[in-house]
Amino acid sequence: TLLRIVLEQQVSLDSAAAAYRRLQNVVGEVTPHAFLELDDDHLKRIGFSRQKAGYGRGIATGVLDGSIDIPGLAGLDDESARQSRVQIKGIGSWCADVYLLFALRRSDVWPRGDRALVVSMMENLGLDDVPTYEAAERLAQRWRPWRSVAARMLWHGYLLSRGRHLD
Repeated sequence: TLLRIVLEQQVSLDSAAAAYRRLQNVVGEVTPHAFLELDDDHLKRIGFSRQKAGYGRGIATGVLDGSIDIPGLAGLDDESARQSRVQIKGIGSWCADVYLLFALRRSDVWPRGDRALVVSMMENLGLDDVPTYEAAERLAQRWRPWRSVAARMLWHGYLLSRGRHLD
């Protein structure tokens, strides 16, 4: 999941999904061992930039050596789980929040810095302009403690209005 979220950074969901499918076609089940068997050239052909390949290697290595404790996250509160993710090279606030929202299914996460969310807020709330990320975060406070639900609904609305869907 972390690897897929890294792939989704700063590219379209379709592009990230295509790269992930190509990875699955090459290795079958995506595991840390399987990922680490691929060299830079192979990862580049799949669709990984050099930087994202490095992040992927760091994640895979961390899972294998235990420095990234995936099962242990479930027992952490949101902020502790978020902080443990941002310690991983290549995982910033947005990635950590998306991980909490989708993988851990936390109820009150707002992925700050997501362009689709702010555009969808403008469209669905009847705003005159796309709100800044800071303004969107303030607006999202009204949905506490269910900001994750609001984010999912806004993403679905954004994608559906463009003839797509959220996997």
